[in-house]
Amino acid sequence: MQDTLTPPAPAAGNGRLDRLMGGLERLGNRLPHPFYLFGALFGVLALVSTALAWANTGVTVPGSDERLAIKGLLTGEGVSWFLENALTNFTGFPPLGTVLLMMMAVGVAERTGLLETAVKATIARAPARLLPYVVAFVAAQGHVMSDIAILVIPPLAALAFKTAGRNPVAGLVGAFACVCAGYSAGFTVGALDALYAGITEEVAAALPMGQDAPTHLLVNYFFTASASVLLALIGGFLTARVLEPRLPAPTGDGTAEGDSPEDGETLTTELSKEQRRGLLLSAAAVGVYAAVVLVAWLVPGSALRGEGGALIPSPVLSGVVPLLFGAFMIAGVVYGVAARTVTHKNDVPRMMGESVTSMSSYIVLILVIAQFIAVFNWSNVGTLLAVKCAALLKSAGLTGFTALVLFVLVVSLLNMLISSGSALWSLMAPVFVPTFMLIGMSPALTLAAFRIADSATQMITPLNPYLFLSLALMRRYEPGAQLGTLMSRLAIYVVPFLGAWLAVLGIFYAFDLPLGPGAGIEMP
Repeated sequence: MQDTLTPPAPAAGNGRLDRLMGGLERLGNRLPHPFYLFGALFGVLALVSTALAWANTGVTVPGSDERLAIKGLLTGEGVSWFLENALTNFTGFPPLGTVLLMMMAVGVAERTGLLETAVKATIARAPARLLPYVVAFVAAQGHVMSDIAILVIPPLAALAFKTAGRNPVAGLVGAFACVCAGYSAGFTVGALDALYAGITEEVAAALPMGQDAPTHLLVNYFFTASASVLLALIGGFLTARVLEPRLPAPTGDGTAEGDSPEDGETLTTELSKEQRRGLLLSAAAVGVYAAVVLVAWLVPGSALRGEGGALIPSPVLSGVVPLLFGAFMIAGVVYGVAARTVTHKNDVPRMMGESVTSMSSYIVLILVIAQFIAVFNWSNVGTLLAVKCAALLKSAGLTGFTALVLFVLVVSLLNMLISSGSALWSLMAPVFVPTFMLIGMSPALTLAAFRIADSATQMITPLNPYLFLSLALMRRYEPGAQLGTLMSRLAIYVVPFLGAWLAVLGIFYAFDLPLGPGAGIEMP
């Protein structure tokens, strides 16, 4: 999920859940920052690859007669290779350009107010009885806003519940749970999708069979879109039928301690005339843009068609990132001009620059991750581990969907300690993408399984700082709430969401349905 900073210490609690969460937090906080974690792994990899090279170790990929020798980073060859390629390892790392490009466009849509207005418009129009389901659906699409979704959607949901005469704590907790569970799902596409797809592309290329496997931005789109619908239905049901009836009546008015009630009412779901006009015009502009691209793609003989006139694969899929960049830019600029949040020609490049600035910590992390993965692939250590792991899974009979479920459960536990989705996928992908490829599973399928694990336990890890933000917001309505109070309410969502994710993946797997455009279950 999101890359986060170390959370502040929670308020002390007396229950077992508080002690358990406190223990997990202390354990997780002992782990180094992902930058140092991958730096240490890089050092270990350098030593291990060199030792294996000196031992003349090699590996033969099943189906190939070529023996790949393990190459050591600390040998003469390795040092020369690293000095010549360190810069391109970083600048040529697939996720880097993709994520920065997407963040520029999404940043414009965010900073002009388009995304927040769209959330308000959706929630504000929902009837009271359908409000939990609407909130859950909007929250499950919120990852397009990156971490801003966790800052914006839960307090707006609480306010919408309060306005509708329902318990605002239910709206707050339900929205937070659904934002976390849907962070890897949805009909929308965001920077996280670009990051995951880029890492998957890089590590899949470690094996010859993976160089032509689909790893584009929409590689899991059908799966994530389907899952988000089911997550919304389950999330809405749990909020309305399980959580809300069991909540005490709120004793606070929703304002922070020391604020006047009037200050707390500055958050509103009402839209101004300019906001409504901007929303309509931006939707119309994007609709026209999408129609033009679609027609150009479908016209026989179009340059947007693939080899032999194929629709899939085609430049539309391989170039989906610049196409999405255009869509977000058009939507953000049109909205900004109409809503008067863009009043000067320099506003748009300023917003784009601010978006990139906010990614500075990510760029620093990518510096070391890119080197680690590059050495992992170049040294053939990744191929060796993949072949050994694949053989181990086969000997234990853990193939097919069973292997995927085991992978999901293991990563779900690790997600409690490494809350950064990019760091966790960078750690797991170099081994498990090739491993599952060797037992016939596509990189798209491995990524889909990781998405489940990345979202399932994110809401209850004490290393998620937004958990403590939600606790602070909940105390505005329920002043006596403790961390254990919030955790126990969030816990009701974990197993149903995990089951829902796995059920959707099971359907795709059983019926061999494409996970995204051109991306099947099995290796092509």
